[in-house]
Amino acid sequence: MSEKEIKGTIEEVFSYSARHPARLLEEYRAAGQKAVGILPYYAPEELVYAAGMAPLGLWGMEGSVRGAGRYFPAFYCAIARMNLEMALVGVLDGLSAVLAPSICDAMRPFTQNFKSARPDIPMIFLAQPQNRTEEFGVVYMTDELARVREELEAVAGTRITDDAIRDAIAVYNESRAERRRFVRLAASHPSVITPERRSDVLKSAWFMPKPRHTAVLKTLNDAIEALAPENWTGGKVVVSGILADSASLLSVFQDNRLAIVADDVANESRSFRSDMPLPEKDEAPLRILARGFAGQGADSLLHDPDLSRRARHLKGLVEESGAQGVVFVMMQFCDPEELDYPHLKQALDAVGIPNAQIGYDQQMRDFGQARTQLEAFSEMLADRGRRDCSAASSTGR
Repeated sequence: MSEKEIKGTIEEVFSYSARHPARLLEEYRAAGQKAVGILPYYAPEELVYAAGMAPLGLWGMEGSVRGAGRYFPAFYCAIARMNLEMALVGVLDGLSAVLAPSICDAMRPFTQNFKSARPDIPMIFLAQPQNRTEEFGVVYMTDELARVREELEAVAGTRITDDAIRDAIAVYNESRAERRRFVRLAASHPSVITPERRSDVLKSAWFMPKPRHTAVLKTLNDAIEALAPENWTGGKVVVSGILADSASLLSVFQDNRLAIVADDVANESRSFRSDMPLPEKDEAPLRILARGFAGQGADSLLHDPDLSRRARHLKGLVEESGAQGVVFVMMQFCDPEELDYPHLKQALDAVGIPNAQIGYDQQMRDFGQARTQLEAFSEMLADRGRRDCSAASSTGR
């Protein structure tokens, strides 16, 4: 597969799916398959898949808030506001249910407002334990998943068997592995896999059937792997945040020749950086899912007594990917991310890793400030690179 064919596959399959999820919902309904909306994040999509229904990620949309302003103040979580706006304007009309985990303080009230705004769409609430790593947390999560399983069975009109869940875990683990492979390969070919193409490939996994997404992605990965190594002369960065999928924002990265070579983004690598664990002897599949959630970490939305874990994770991403710096894409009014930022910046500054912070909101139209910040950051990385080369040359002489 040539570079042109790689770009064509991304455009025809992944970009189409990433940019037109409503059309995929129509296709699911036309095929007689029910669909369940999945709110951010760490929701047990495997249970939805095991029920024979299609999971569709709900990460808001770009646009203006109108009706949702009656339910949430202007300083509330942008994703929660835009998801409710989608419900109010009819974008979510084809869903058979919505599954909402209690990942943060914004999502818990969202579920109640959603019930009030759209009582016709069943809301399935998953109360995730923050003390998740202890045995009592795993037991609690297993019990919660059992309740969610029953509610999904009522929506699907069929039983969700243990064997179906085990099969779903295998399907999703294969998908996670192939997406991790894509992230590694994309980092080596930033001219072909631009920031926007990279985002489309990863974002489309929230909407496409997992077996199809994995199959096409495997072919794409094989083709990227066969390409000749690329001599990239631009900057290389790690992006961190909740959401960084705006085409307008990603074009600013591309215009400034900043390649995204790794990420700590919630709707990207955070969602697939680790697999569901291997089953213990005679272990029930719901407990496997519970242990999988318990094993997640280095996340602003998850309790962790080790405050330095996420900083170490970011440093590791920089080292492994060969990135020159970190760009924090800060979602407006995301309290957990804002609280994490000062100590993350301090940790990166302490070891000399350049970093920048830009604000983002799905209602934004003008990215002029972000453009100015990334232009300056790109120039700073280039100057730093030239100084390092000069120093290396001097040492060599």
